Amino acid sequence: MTAISWSYHNPTRITFGAGSIARIGELVAGRPYVLVTYGQPVFAEIAGRIARISPKPLTIIDNIDTNPDFQDLTSACHSFLKNGANAEVIVALGGGSVIDTAKVLAAADGDFQNVQRFLQTGENRNEMNCRPVIAIPTTAGTGSEVTPWATVWDSQAKTKYSLNLPELFPEHALIDPNLMLGLPRQLTISTGLDALSHALESIWNVNANPVSTAFAINAATQVFETLPALAGDLGSLELRTLMASAALYSGLAFSNTKTALAHSLSYPVTLNHGIPHGIACSFSLPMVMRWIAGADQDCDAALVRIFGDDLMAGADRLDAFLLELGVAIKPGDYGIGKDEWRNIVKSALAGDRGRNFLGDSETVFADL
Repeated sequence: MTAISWSYHNPTRITFGAGSIARIGELVAGRPYVLVTYGQPVFAEIAGRIARISPKPLTIIDNIDTNPDFQDLTSACHSFLKNGANAEVIVALGGGSVIDTAKVLAAADGDFQNVQRFLQTGENRNEMNCRPVIAIPTTAGTGSEVTPWATVWDSQAKTKYSLNLPELFPEHALIDPNLMLGLPRQLTISTGLDALSHALESIWNVNANPVSTAFAINAATQVFETLPALAGDLGSLELRTLMASAALYSGLAFSNTKTALAHSLSYPVTLNHGIPHGIACSFSLPMVMRWIAGADQDCDAALVRIFGDDLMAGADRLDAFLLELGVAIKPGDYGIGKDEWRNIVKSALAGDRGRNFLGDSETVFADL
């Protein structure tokens, strides 16, 4: 039954298109800023271009690693406090890890303990006086450029947190597919599958609404049509543009729903087995789709628009799609035994993201 009461909200302004990086000076608008990016030469070159068409940043924080954890973020906050405390805006140039780090810096006011205490206890909310963020994604998948949360990892405790504050919606998302042309194949696939996961997860979600679902259907369809071709033609600006728009639509979808069961399953897979996030949250999508098929009329209707009338056959096609991209689809392929997988599923269903899943736990466990 279609929902008769719903809401959708996303305040992030979006500039999209090849060459749009040239607008960064206009967006910074003379404000002192800190640039957050990766340390590789390609990002240093783009940072140099940004400095030539906008004021020079107060400082560049470029020691960002994948899945930034408490230790990394403490160091980044120290750098921010030492050289960028007067910043009025933070510019994030990079993938999800960079954009998430920028959001933490925006909230921490130079002291990561402010954020850590809030994540661990829910206290200290009044210390979160967030600076605005301009997000410039260089991958097509994260969606963080249009969401109000940041993923924070405590690697030592094997725990993942989500910093979720409405003030952390970026002020502006500047999406330039030219910046994605140099991505290697595996990263292109992994980030693209993250976008697919965001889209499907926002459909089989208790928080789904007609607007989020429309974005999700568009995103998932475009990923299916684009990602295999892009994996074989990494230098195509046309395909990069299509993939960037799919990732954007996916971000706009789950910015209102959050993710669901597949993402909840992914966190221990990444923490305990080192599987990249995009693979960890997508290899289970076919089995989750089989668990959800028939559980909700609106969800089924949305999935039919992507996969056709036979959703079980659609799940088989999703299996084939992943395998074509070189992604294994069984937990055992990642070193996860049957008992461990059952425990992961049980814990995932009980987690915040797992509780967003529309499906029934009895159906899930009957399949394990």
